[in-house]
Amino acid sequence: MTPAAPRELTVCLGQAARVAGQLSHFRQGPREASSFAYDPAWLAAADRFTLSPDLALVAERQYRKAPSKIDSVFHLALTDTAPDGWGRRVIARDHARRRQGEARSGRPLPAALTELDYLLCVDDVSRVGALRLRDQTGVFLRATQEGGRAIPPLFELQHLLSASRAVELGKESAADLRFLRGQGTSLGGMRPKCSVQDDDGCLAIGKFPSVGDDRSVVKGEVLALQLAKAAGLDAATARVVHAGGDRAAPVALIRRFDRLPDGSRIPYLSAASMLQASREDERAYAEIADAILANGANPRTDCHELWRRIVFSLLITNVDDHLQNHGFLHAVHGQWRLAPAFDINPFPDKDRELKLWLTEDSGPVADIDVVMSAAPRFRLAPTEARRILGKVVKATGEWRRVAAGKTIGMTRREIDDFAPAFEHGQREAAIRWLQR
Repeated sequence: MTPAAPRELTVCLGQAARVAGQLSHFRQGPREASSFAYDPAWLAAADRFTLSPDLALVAERQYRKAPSKIDSVFHLALTDTAPDGWGRRVIARDHARRRQGEARSGRPLPAALTELDYLLCVDDVSRVGALRLRDQTGVFLRATQEGGRAIPPLFELQHLLSASRAVELGKESAADLRFLRGQGTSLGGMRPKCSVQDDDGCLAIGKFPSVGDDRSVVKGEVLALQLAKAAGLDAATARVVHAGGDRAAPVALIRRFDRLPDGSRIPYLSAASMLQASREDERAYAEIADAILANGANPRTDCHELWRRIVFSLLITNVDDHLQNHGFLHAVHGQWRLAPAFDINPFPDKDRELKLWLTEDSGPVADIDVVMSAAPRFRLAPTEARRILGKVVKATGEWRRVAAGKTIGMTRREIDDFAPAFEHGQREAAIRWLQR
């Protein structure tokens, strides 16, 4: 089969659109691959840095193909900007609808979607991190159509929620898909969500309730993030808003942490990208700590922060802590710092065992005693580990009060639904640690 002509794009950085290199995408039948070459001016710059751990600062073109069916054909920093499971679902359904329309009209069908098509369907304004993609005509992809808004404002939450529910139920219209298309994000999974503009103009993510929810997952995530801040974690700012008024559906509004107040973009890498990990790999928090020590702008502080997150996740049963749910923001001169904690959720219906192992030898995190014994691995003295544990225990012990407060507004039944995530044997074990 004759390969299709490569598609060429310029990779730029930040609001200033500083040229960093050239991306090429290749397709031959179902097989896809990509390559990247740094721009000579980037390589010569005093403030250059490696955009992705798998892209050495060399002049030669560097190639990549997916190492497995579930991995990306793009180098890892670019993969981090691609749409998540929900975004891909919206894109695929929109494409299928357009193919159906062309088939009925007798016109040629649009080509099957490639991984590059998915990558380019993310709106340029909301693309995670600082990397941007520009075509040969100088247009940033995905560009907003003339006269349209790149990011919907908060007052359109009800429309966004209705469109998302229609997609979940398989009853979406072409207008629903047009409204959602491009507004997905890579920071998440299969749950419905959309990029939105907060009342002060800042970029945020709106996370919606799913038609399949049997508890208030939206309120649970905001509760977890607010408790995280109280426990001393650096966590994303979140609040509950309502689509269509106070009695309407709750929406978790989470501020984007890869933007500065003036809209400037901060380069971002997931922990999976920092570790160059396949989605099939079993990895450990200790490996993230090693990456912090090797690449961190403030390694001691970030190692302590990482250990605090382990304790917090165990005590609230946040067991969806895979590598895509941890990230890094570029600080200066190729050094990185931990991004604020995000995608933290209490899971009252799951076993209390974190997805990531504690160390390469100790296995999954399921026991506070093991976490405490591993504190030195994260550059923590015993007294400091005990102090952190005490603060996390105190903050998470306030969960019922915070959940019932005005900012979250859980009902008594909703609180009872979450109780097993917060009230369990590991919390009791942590309290015993503090009483020694």
